[in-house]
Amino acid sequence: MREPSMLVREAAAEQLEERQSDWAYSKPVVVLDIVWNLAFVSVATAILVMSRKEHPIMPLRVWLLGYALQCVLHMVCVCVEYRRRNRRRTNRTTTTTPPRSRSSSSSSSSSSLEEEALGSRRNSGVQDLSLGHLDTESSSVAKHLESANTMFSFIWWIIGFYWVSAGGQELAQESPRIYWLSIVFLGFDVFFVVFCVALACVIGIAVCCCLPCIIAVLYAVADQEGASKEDIEQLTKFKFRKLGDANKHTNDEAQGTTEGIMTECGTDSPIEHTLLQEDAECCICLSAYEDGTELRELPCGHHFHCSCVDKWLYINATCPLCKYNILKSSNLDREEV
Repeated sequence: MREPSMLVREAAAEQLEERQSDWAYSKPVVVLDIVWNLAFVSVATAILVMSRKEHPIMPLRVWLLGYALQCVLHMVCVCVEYRRRNRRRTNRTTTTTPPRSRSSSSSSSSSSLEEEALGSRRNSGVQDLSLGHLDTESSSVAKHLESANTMFSFIWWIIGFYWVSAGGQELAQESPRIYWLSIVFLGFDVFFVVFCVALACVIGIAVCCCLPCIIAVLYAVADQEGASKEDIEQLTKFKFRKLGDANKHTNDEAQGTTEGIMTECGTDSPIEHTLLQEDAECCICLSAYEDGTELRELPCGHHFHCSCVDKWLYINATCPLCKYNILKSSNLDREEV
């Protein structure tokens, strides 16, 4: 059985990957990516036209042409995936349930509105199925093409590096424009790979060693897609009271040592939970509960620091440990009321 802290970090890594994917296909990044690759294609085309009289001893013209074709294919795949995500995002907003009426003055009008909403939901559901099938097919083709393009670009880089190295000074003297453009393209690829690897290492270390920092960054830059402030405030808040050495009592080996007591806040008859030593820590920041610390207990029974879990729930309305959706519980409570 994996430790709770490891489960929390796996959930954070999945959330970070999802956010990174959404950010990578946001409009500003897509526009920047297309402009960047279009610049490569334009420069390669211009140099190939300007160097018509050059005769390189290595087929670097073919290599530059292949490099430009890779950029074109990458732009096509990015546009297809961006349109698919944008269409899916639009469908989500159009198929959301209408707001509930503020008063129940006319039951007939509200029932007719519900019937119309139900009918429109059914029609939109059929359309969503057909559009979803088309989106899945286009996304699958685009992802396969992008994967094949990535593999081919790696092989193509090795071929270009070999041709440039084999040509040496003779290639630089006979075809300087083609030679130096190939050097620039190869250098850009190396820089991009090193940057991606370094960024992945930094993110991995941050997720393992400083998860609250990652959550704080996501909380600052992400739109509110998880629970609202009202939903979070409805969750039970506790205050941790650490037992002194004189009050600590040791049970049998199966139960362990009692570390403290969680006392419910804001009620006349508060609920109390006894925490063992191994449970008296936050799985997000890996810090032990201090005396007087405010804790938040989720409907699934897991508890964390308020400052840690509130930001997480604002981003993702699920428990970091068991992925229980807290909105289900809040919606049921509202229906009962």
